[in-house]
Amino acid sequence: MESINVSGLKNNPSEALRKSHRDVVLVLNRDRPDALMVGVELAGGLDAKGVKPALATALFRDGSLSLARAARLAEMPLSEFITHVSRLGIPVVTLDADEAASDVDSLESWLASS
Repeated sequence: MESINVSGLKNNPSEALRKSHRDVVLVLNRDRPDALMVGVELAGGLDAKGVKPALATALFRDGSLSLARAARLAEMPLSEFITHVSRLGIPVVTLDADEAASDVDSLESWLASS
């Protein structure tokens, strides 16, 4: 097991990441255990069937990843990922009423000019 303190993590995060690829890294805050870092490859969890799509879906749903980045993480074409999240009831586009009305107005203007 490796260790790094919070200031070391802040000053040189790439060192902590390199360490996490070799072993579990214990992050210390004022000499007390605060967090664990485990490299994804070391944990071996992403290779199991369905893990990448599930992770990508959760990160997209929570707003941590854009739709395109989530699709790449899931290793799915964008159209397939859109279908996937839609089937789960996760909205692909979230607009309030004013934004939707503005989009409809823009579309109608564009159609009228064609």
